[in-house]
Amino acid sequence: PLIDVDDLEEFAVRPAPQGVTVKCRITRDKKGMDRGMYPTYYLHLEREHGKKVFLLAGRKRKKSKTSNYLISIDPTDLSRGGESFIGKLRSNLMGTKFTVYDNGVNPVKTTSSLEASTLRQELAAICYETNVLGFKGPRKMSVIIPGMNMDHERVSIRPRNEHETLLARWQNKNTESVIELHNKTPVWNDDTQSYVLNFHGRVTQASVKNFQIIHDNDPDYIVMQFGRVAEDVFTMDYNYPMCALQAFAIALSSFDSKLACE
Repeated sequence: PLIDVDDLEEFAVRPAPQGVTVKCRITRDKKGMDRGMYPTYYLHLEREHGKKVFLLAGRKRKKSKTSNYLISIDPTDLSRGGESFIGKLRSNLMGTKFTVYDNGVNPVKTTSSLEASTLRQELAAICYETNVLGFKGPRKMSVIIPGMNMDHERVSIRPRNEHETLLARWQNKNTESVIELHNKTPVWNDDTQSYVLNFHGRVTQASVKNFQIIHDNDPDYIVMQFGRVAEDVFTMDYNYPMCALQAFAIALSSFDSKLACE
């Protein structure tokens, strides 16, 4: 089935069609003066015969106390005020917890009279934990995303305060209307002396950044996978109920996570 990306803004937040794996790749561009510090990441949809369709671009903001990535549907306009701004990823001070927002309004910056529908939605939260092995073994990720309603539409989560956020709900075990996902624990392979996951040919280079995201109820259903295929090229595939913006932001968090440097 051909995935329709005519309307990028709509496509970016639309869950993957059920039964279809959306196959993408991320390229990291480190050119230019400060790109080494602030690379730009480009997400493309892979079509048959090696064709690629641009979907999203992301770049870390400078002068931000915490890691803060802007995500845009225009590869050339990565500004906060731009028409193409579609979402952002922000970390806590430690760089271990991240939240993904759409382009709605920050509740702190509004008066109470504002329409609820213009408040920003939280699309995902990502938590990295150091593992019991210290930094040497595979790291643990938890990903919390809004749940789906009976019509297979995403539940809208628009927190007005700290207590309503995805992270707060997860930490307080208030998991109604949210889905909790985890990275699949890699298996130790004696031949290669490393932890491995089966990416079925989609990932060709070993890296601590490679991961697969699953729901504990069905560990064989890969909601998302990400891994390296070349120095600055990674594949990113996702399935229902995830959308491109969620998956891309989760991948960006893995580039950034302070626990990602082992």
